Amino acid sequence: MAELTMTTFLTLDGVMQAPGAPQEDTSGDFPHGGWVFPVADEDMGKVIVEIFAKADAFLLGRTTYDIFSAYWPKVTDPENPIAGKLNSLPKYVASRTKSEFSWHNASHLPDVVAGVAELKKRYDREVQVHGSAGLIQTLLANDLVDEYRLLTFPVTLGRGKRLFGVGTVPRSLSLVRSSTTRSGVALSIYRPAGGLRTGSFAID
Repeated sequence: MAELTMTTFLTLDGVMQAPGAPQEDTSGDFPHGGWVFPVADEDMGKVIVEIFAKADAFLLGRTTYDIFSAYWPKVTDPENPIAGKLNSLPKYVASRTKSEFSWHNASHLPDVVAGVAELKKRYDREVQVHGSAGLIQTLLANDLVDEYRLLTFPVTLGRGKRLFGVGTVPRSLSLVRSSTTRSGVALSIYRPAGGLRTGSFAID
């Protein structure tokens, strides 16, 4: 049975909106798109390649699907470790407004909560979520993520869509592995570790 993994580019203040380009996602008049580019380095590229190598399928939100489908089919080298996966493997799109998708091997997932359980039964390794800020809120609210892969960049933005929004299930996480690239991007891999634990430093 597959696991659902989530890979997210993140600022120090928790923003995940439009990491790749200025016009990627300007909703909410977001003016800071493309904040990943100045800090991206070879080490980060290796991390992403390693992650994509584990994929059996992808689950994408509608906005991320539109961004990816406008770019990656133009990268036609089947040996490209990212394009080769995205262009060939099954892609499931969570959308409330569209049910047909033209990118090769892409199909609609109308019910995310029930659909994730079915997808995990269908594959052996990973169903991967990349980007997809709105979809992630549904996954977090329903406690559906098996592994969190957070790439945190040394920038702050002060506004934009955040990874852990209202509705996130309070819970504990266990740090599996961490590393830092030469340009200061911190990779942190977490797995769920049960319900939220609290305590007190009060002196009786």
